[in-house]
Amino acid sequence: MAAEYHVPVLFDQCIEGLAIKENGIYVDVTFGGGGHSRGIISHLGEKGKLFAFDQDKDALNNAIDDSRFELINVNFKHLKNYLRLHGVKKVDGILADLGVSSHQFDVAERGFSTRFDGRLDMRMNQSAKVSAFEIVNEYDVEDLSRIFRDYGELKNAWKVANKIVESREEKVIETNEELKDVILKLAPRNRENRFFAQLFQAIRIEVNSEMDVLKSFLESANEMLNPGGRLVVMSYHSLEDRLVKRYFKNGMFHGEPEKDIYGNIDVPFKLITRKVIVPSEDEIKINNRARSAKLRIAEKK
Repeated sequence: MAAEYHVPVLFDQCIEGLAIKENGIYVDVTFGGGGHSRGIISHLGEKGKLFAFDQDKDALNNAIDDSRFELINVNFKHLKNYLRLHGVKKVDGILADLGVSSHQFDVAERGFSTRFDGRLDMRMNQSAKVSAFEIVNEYDVEDLSRIFRDYGELKNAWKVANKIVESREEKVIETNEELKDVILKLAPRNRENRFFAQLFQAIRIEVNSEMDVLKSFLESANEMLNPGGRLVVMSYHSLEDRLVKRYFKNGMFHGEPEKDIYGNIDVPFKLITRKVIVPSEDEIKINNRARSAKLRIAEKK
C-alpha cells in the first residue's frame, strides 16, 4: 500500500539534507505513504524519535509500526501545538514534501486530477466543510478571478471566472469534466492540459488554504528547530517555492530585514542550498510527477 501510495521525490537529497543525528528528534510534516519517514527512521538510533503529520485519513493506513514513530492526524499548520502536547519543545530537523500525493491524484473521487472525472472536491482533509464544489458554485466572479490569477497564474482569469458564473446560473457544475467543458473554449490551443492543471491548482490551493498553511508552518518550524537543526522543504509550484526561498533568505514574507549599525542583518537561517535542487532527467523518467519539484535546505542559526 505505502509503496503505491506515493513515490518519494528527491529521496536521497531530502534524507541527506536533514543531516540526521542518531538520537535526534525529527518531524515529517507530510507523511503520505511514509517513504521519507522510513528513510529517516533508518538513520535513527534507539533513542531517536520521529513525529509525522498528515491530515488525510487515508495516510493512517501507512502508519509505521515502530516505537520511535508517532503519526499525528492533523494539518501541519498545528506543528508547534501538537509537538508540545507530546512534550516536545525543540526538534533537530523538519521535512516538508508539499503538494498532492500520488494516491490523492490517482483516486478519482478525491477530485484532484484533471485526468479523471469525479465530483469537485480537492479536500486534503476529507472532513473539511468547503470543497471545490462550493468554490466553483458559490464564489462570486471577483473571488474566482482572484484565485485563478494569484494561485493559477492564468492570464485570462477574469474571463474564466465570468464564464463559470454564467454557466452555473443555468446548471450547477458538479464534476471535473463539467468544469472543463464549461471553460474549454478559453483554453489556449495546444496548451489545454497545462491550462487545466493551473486552474485545478488554483482551486486546490484555495480549498486547502495552502499558502496560509505554508506561512504558518515556516514560522512554527523556525520556532521549533534547535540551533543547527535543518529545515528541508520541497515544493511543486512557483508560488510555494518563492515563499520558501524568501523566508529562508530573510526570515520574512514581506519587506526586508533591518540592518544593524554595522550593516549586518539578523536572519534565522543559514542557506545550505544556495541554488535550488531539482530532480535528474533519470528520476523524471521514472516518476513524471517529479518534474516540477524544487528542494531547498536551510539550517537554524
